Amino acid sequence: MAGTRGGLIAFFASAMLALLPAAGLAAPIPNTGPEPSLPVFEGRAFEPRPIKGATRSPQNPFLAPDPYNNIHNDSWMTDAYPGPGPTGRNPEAPSTAGSLGLCATLGFDAFGRIVSVCPSLIAPPQARIIDPVSLETIASLDLPNAPPIADGSPGFQDYTGGGYFFLDQNRWLWVPTKTNRIQVLEPLAGSDGFALRREIDLSKILDPEKERITSILPDFAGRVWFVGKQRGTVGIWNRKTGKLAHLRLGEKIQNSFAVDRSAVYIVSEKRLYRFGVSAKGRPRIDWKATYRTTGRQKPGQADTGSGTTPTVMKGGFVTITDNADPMNIVVYRTARKLPSRKVKRGKKGRQRKVKLKRKVCEVPVFRKGAGATENSLVTTGRSIVVENNYGYSDPFSPGGDQVISEPGFARVDIAANGRSCRRIWTNQTVRAPTVVPKMSTRTGLIYAYSRPPDQSDAQGYYWTAIDFRNGKTVFSQFAGSGLLFNNNYAGITLGPDGTAYLGVIGGIVALRDSDS
Repeated sequence: MAGTRGGLIAFFASAMLALLPAAGLAAPIPNTGPEPSLPVFEGRAFEPRPIKGATRSPQNPFLAPDPYNNIHNDSWMTDAYPGPGPTGRNPEAPSTAGSLGLCATLGFDAFGRIVSVCPSLIAPPQARIIDPVSLETIASLDLPNAPPIADGSPGFQDYTGGGYFFLDQNRWLWVPTKTNRIQVLEPLAGSDGFALRREIDLSKILDPEKERITSILPDFAGRVWFVGKQRGTVGIWNRKTGKLAHLRLGEKIQNSFAVDRSAVYIVSEKRLYRFGVSAKGRPRIDWKATYRTTGRQKPGQADTGSGTTPTVMKGGFVTITDNADPMNIVVYRTARKLPSRKVKRGKKGRQRKVKLKRKVCEVPVFRKGAGATENSLVTTGRSIVVENNYGYSDPFSPGGDQVISEPGFARVDIAANGRSCRRIWTNQTVRAPTVVPKMSTRTGLIYAYSRPPDQSDAQGYYWTAIDFRNGKTVFSQFAGSGLLFNNNYAGITLGPDGTAYLGVIGGIVALRDSDS
């Protein structure tokens, strides 16, 4: 089977290469398959409605300025931008074809250019510098490569090799490689590419033949945390001493993690953990919470656990989804030690102290048998937005790119007293197979990348905007059609000028408002 699958991937890759333009020739990504019958644009232009009380997470001094330092924008992983986004006013949706490799995370260097790391199924991962206007690749650098580990995970869901890089305070890239090293790359001016400024070897802790780095992030003291996928390794590299410390959970860690001023929050395939640092500089488990799971990897998920990176919220909360059926949004209190509150008991109204519970709430979203997510929650204030990815299939399997995922977005709010939660709305029409959605708190819109059913059997992908307040779809703009426009878990990025960007299998796509 492995040989057959490898042959299929090679076949599809050869087919895609034939469709892409020759090197050095900038051209749009070509559409493939039947012509879509759906409108190119549907909906209306939106008058921005800034969200009151929007979250601004504390700036980590060892990261580039929020919200442009990692795939989820900031240390809290809010996936929210305080700046503008497209409003559907005379929209333009350009694309530029690029070489193979999916650019899942997009950031901006000190020169205002897009920088990314683009893993591939058949080639080494590449660090790239991309022009934010033309979307052309200005320079690239091949990164260390290694054969995949046979752990049962399909290649199209392997996020190791640089997908979870971050930008530091100098706007340099810190990239976890497939050889379990961290390479620090400085983007150079013009087309000079990158300079390797530092390399940190983690292979003594993470054997590259048994485990790969999933993600890395600095804490607020500058220590660099890293997690290993297959064995659940949680480690710290101390930049002052160069020493490494770690522990192993024995539970897979598929996603990235969140950091606040005093702790690190990591979700495994079974539990959510809060980590601190011991007196000896080692990772220390402050608390752990087991969440509900079916024990089954649902279609669209990468493992049998939560598909979310934890998200820290103001008010002392952290949120994930579980893998129950139906799936729940779950909110926990972040405090290392839970405080008590006074409650009245009995007819005489006497007060007594009651210790708060770790779990605040558990709210089901989407229908039973058709709900799962493999993307981080979007949060602002007391609000949480979740996307449904149930049903997404391997785009490189026979017929896999024809599978339509289940619809669904939902918003859940934590009560003002912080003791319960309720669902505010559910959008049961937008189908976003795998995109990491984002929100602009200045426009009041949630941005997705959807693939609706089409009677023509076209594989059309559409930029889609949802009103944060009521969950209604505001507009949808055609991006392109066919496998090359599949984003396969890549995340939307909103640029400083409000342009939306997304890496897809065939290159980069964008959405901009226009005055024309």
